[in-house]
Amino acid sequence: MATSTSKLIIKQRRQGNSNTWIQSQLKKIVPPLAALAVLLVIWQILCPPGSQGLPGPIQIVQGAWDPFIINPFFDNGGNSKGLAIQIWASLQRVFVGFFFSIVVGVGLGILIGSNKVIYRALDPLFQILRTIPPLAWLPLSLAALKDNGAAAYFVIFITAVWPILINTTVGVQQIPQDYVNVKRVLKLSNKTYFFKILIPSALPYIFTGLRIGIGLSWLAIIAAEMLIGGVGIGFFIWDSYNNANLDRIIVALFYVGVVGYLLDLLVLFIGSKIVAEDRK
Repeated sequence: MATSTSKLIIKQRRQGNSNTWIQSQLKKIVPPLAALAVLLVIWQILCPPGSQGLPGPIQIVQGAWDPFIINPFFDNGGNSKGLAIQIWASLQRVFVGFFFSIVVGVGLGILIGSNKVIYRALDPLFQILRTIPPLAWLPLSLAALKDNGAAAYFVIFITAVWPILINTTVGVQQIPQDYVNVKRVLKLSNKTYFFKILIPSALPYIFTGLRIGIGLSWLAIIAAEMLIGGVGIGFFIWDSYNNANLDRIIVALFYVGVVGYLLDLLVLFIGSKIVAEDRK
């Protein structure tokens, strides 16, 4: 009898926990869905079927349904590809450029943050360079590299490297002086200090820079692809504009927004796991 009662209590607790979790998720999901629904209704009212200019949600779905919505993986050769393939081509460029920006940004950031002389020498130069719009580098990269793909990688790199570098520098500079004193008192090796004190202390700043960098990278590649052409979501948007396919543009923008949001969540998730693991 006691065993049955215990099982019943455990089952009720599990059901209660499950219901609580569902309710908490609904509180997160319902408000944005309601706001989106209101926005779509207002949009449709302002842009009814048959009106000129921006199409409404109904016209967009009707115009882009086949194949851009129901078949995002179609491939007819050349630039005639589904949105999923276009997005993947853009993401590959972003991943390559972003990888090099991480290597250079974190490496230089640690060096500059650790050395006051180097910081004074390079910080003014970096502050000037980081204010240059990413696309302003595109003509130079095309002239120097003679390749559209390499130029796109460079634009991503030069866009993402500054927030990573600056945040890493700040993270290293914010290491408490007490930690440095502990290194001297305990006569820790540079390797031990680097992995046990410097990196753990700077990690939150580094991942803040990575989040900013991945967002800027995604913005930059869309703009760069409009100019360099080829397969990619940026060129798809520009080509759709030239052919007056506004419905395709809006569907593509939806993809761009969702992917950008997911990239930010991915970096945030990885950062939270690494920082939490490092603090154990």
